[in-house]
Amino acid sequence: MPTDIQTNRPATLRRLIVRVSSQTLAFSTTDANANVQYQTYLVKNGMSMAANLREALRTEPMLQADYGRVVVMVDAPVLLIPVDQFREDEQEELYRHAITSRESAVVMHYVLTDTNAVAVFGVGKDLCTVLTDRFGTVRFIPVTAPVWRHMHQRSFTGPRQKLYAYFHDGHMEVFAFTQNRFTFCNAFDVQAPDDALYYMLSVWKLLGMTAEQDELHLAGLLPDDEQLLEQARTFVKRVYHILPAGEFNRAQVTQVKGIPYDIVVYYMKKA
Repeated sequence: MPTDIQTNRPATLRRLIVRVSSQTLAFSTTDANANVQYQTYLVKNGMSMAANLREALRTEPMLQADYGRVVVMVDAPVLLIPVDQFREDEQEELYRHAITSRESAVVMHYVLTDTNAVAVFGVGKDLCTVLTDRFGTVRFIPVTAPVWRHMHQRSFTGPRQKLYAYFHDGHMEVFAFTQNRFTFCNAFDVQAPDDALYYMLSVWKLLGMTAEQDELHLAGLLPDDEQLLEQARTFVKRVYHILPAGEFNRAQVTQVKGIPYDIVVYYMKKA
């Protein structure tokens, strides 16, 4: 059995997370004491993300070890399909029809069992090649998948309807659940609190939610969080800012500087 030289821990027990967006690249694993490590990679302008990843694989010590499992969290447009209507042989045609900006992507899917949905998404061909050449078997998932699953579990607490907004990588994903299904899910590009508030309240009105009784939950990297929370509370009585340390009882992973909420949830929920 291969062993990591530094930790003397069997490599097959270690997991590497690679997080990829259009502008950022980051990596995470655990050390010999099961503490989470996280690092970002300075992406070079003028190079494709696949080329940046290839360079990182050559130079970054964290990526030199052998891993038993490699998970790639991809920030890419997602098409949600009810599980009872999903056909794998139709996924590519449906995705390319709905998401016209990803013509050259390899189309994949991730089953969200708890919500009876399948997330169909695209990953760049060159990126897939770089990762599989280095690690062999790689599992790709949408970056928001752990957050969807966690918020779905939270949706069962209390009698009120809940609308969730997750902020990451310059945009906001707004979603809600009714029992074991998505009621709504969409992504919006946001740069300022006013933009975020406009989209959230539009969805709130569309779903027929009430300002006095229902709940708005915000997580992730909010744009000017104090201003956004203050503005939201002028329209909705029950607004909650989900902070990782409080959400997960100050677990070690929540103390890691700069780590995205989706990776925190991934570790805590053992996705």
